[in-house]
Amino acid sequence: MGIQKAQQEVDNWIKAHGVRYFNELTNMAQLTEEVGEVARIIARRYGEQSEKETDKDKDLGEELADVLFVVLCLANQTGINLEEAFDKKLALKSKRDHDRHQNNQKLK
Repeated sequence: MGIQKAQQEVDNWIKAHGVRYFNELTNMAQLTEEVGEVARIIARRYGEQSEKETDKDKDLGEELADVLFVVLCLANQTGINLEEAFDKKLALKSKRDHDRHQNNQKLK
């Protein structure tokens, strides 16, 4: 599924199952919370912190999907075509960062 389709699916879900979008500030707080859940899994599963028994059943993919859902909500409610914005950003990064990363001795 493309990003534009995902945005439409989120909008459809909000209309079918939600009352309305949470306001932008609430969604920003929700995004922060979801990113925190991703960070907790990464830090414990792939980092140096020990993983608690209660965290071992956490699904990283599900938590990343939560982050994506809220990002899509924010894009929808602020009128952003995220697919166009992403394509533009990827083109910019490709041009700007290609040589920088290729020449970065820390990455070799």
